[in-house]
Amino acid sequence: MTDHISNIVADSIEVKRRYFAEHAADVVRAAEIIAACFRAGGKLLLCGNGGSSTDAQHIAGEFVNQFGRMKRRALPALSLSTDGGILTSIANDTGFENVFARQVEAFGARGDVLVAITTSGTSANIVAAVERARARELKVIGVLGRDGGRVAPLCDLALVVESADTQRIQETHNLIGHILCELVERTLFAETQD
Repeated sequence: MTDHISNIVADSIEVKRRYFAEHAADVVRAAEIIAACFRAGGKLLLCGNGGSSTDAQHIAGEFVNQFGRMKRRALPALSLSTDGGILTSIANDTGFENVFARQVEAFGARGDVLVAITTSGTSANIVAAVERARARELKVIGVLGRDGGRVAPLCDLALVVESADTQRIQETHNLIGHILCELVERTLFAETQD
């Protein structure tokens, strides 16, 4: 079992190492887009299913509260998977594929950013949310897996972890989320900490 653990850790590290060696500049660009949105008074919306849903909630929580030890104002970030009443109402009345798109319509405005998280890039409700976001002139950042699926070409910026292993994709997505939080905090607030 310890050998198996070592193999899991090595695989996870390799997927992360490869991703950031090839795409660090894209992660910086995503942080710049999010920071510019906050600086202009906009908000960040996030969505995902399953583990990606909890990633969306995690990232939103870090922005609203604080990521590191930096003392700073709360930033307006909202996970679209947290309100059971809204989710079940939309799913029941118009279908699960609309649970995020309807909320993008309700809460998203021109200049806001949608972060769409999906390991497959094919989830119908994520595709619909991205399409609605584009129609409402939100910037769209995809945090994706595999080849980016149907979501990648709809994004302003697609962060695609090219792996066939859902667990390794999710682990890398988690690190991307943490890096985005740190870079945005440093961009917006580092000068106030000196």
